[in-house]
Amino acid sequence: LQHEFGIFPGSDGDGVLDLVARLHVPVVTVLHTVLIDPSARQRRVVEELAQHSAAVVVLTPSAADRLVRRYAVDRSIVSVIPHGAEPNLDPRPREPGAIPTLLTWGLLGPGKGIEHAIKAVVILAGRGIIVRYVVAGQTHPNVVAYEGERYREALVQLAEELGAGSLVTFDDRYRDWAGLFALIRTADIVVLPYDSREQVTSGVLVDAVASGKPVVATAFPHAVELSTTGAVEVVPHESPIMCADAIGRIIADDDLRERMETAARRVGAEHDWAVVGARLHALMASELSVARQSFGPAGW
Repeated sequence: LQHEFGIFPGSDGDGVLDLVARLHVPVVTVLHTVLIDPSARQRRVVEELAQHSAAVVVLTPSAADRLVRRYAVDRSIVSVIPHGAEPNLDPRPREPGAIPTLLTWGLLGPGKGIEHAIKAVVILAGRGIIVRYVVAGQTHPNVVAYEGERYREALVQLAEELGAGSLVTFDDRYRDWAGLFALIRTADIVVLPYDSREQVTSGVLVDAVASGKPVVATAFPHAVELSTTGAVEVVPHESPIMCADAIGRIIADDDLRERMETAARRVGAEHDWAVVGARLHALMASELSVARQSFGPAGW
């Protein structure tokens, strides 16, 4: 069971509880979000899912720590298996003298922190460091339904007002996986300027390191964890100056950039879907074996 708030019926997706309560086979629940300060209903959903699960999988150590410390969940059923990613390494050498490309992608909406990255681009330009910043992705459907394209339009206006209109590209085309991977390979640095201080899992972050890209990210939990590998440079939230400083260091220091790329490739190999899938398969096979010994197929 892949769990994320908002994808199941009911308040906070509590309709999923009726489903798992009716199952007679082992359930392995993968929690993609573990909130640090959940509502009472959100807490109930997570705790009841855990009660009905033979195993609970979280994607990062910080999520596991948060789950067992803040929820009534038995530590013995919790496993950490990282978010998977498709290896996406570019064998082509970097073109000497090319303008560096920064990339942020994903569904767009308030909280992505794109405005801080735009300001960082302006700061870099003031220092004589010219970069191209690509913001790729459609506006989140929920945001469109509530306020239309107001956030995107405000970002475009900000870039123009700050004199960075020619340096920032907004690309809202839909891309399939092949198209997205091709886009990521064009980047020199991936920038994740998110406002969130809670994000324990980021699929974009994992895809970035699986592509061998240096990452500059705000200090959300998943980025802080991966910063210990050397692949991610963490900066304070809402700090364009610190973001610009980090980007500038990576651009100016070839050795630093190469170390970050090497670290990213190493971390990316650990997130290879083949590796992650094998770990999930082993966990589910183990739980299935235990259930068969305890109940027998006829008891399900």
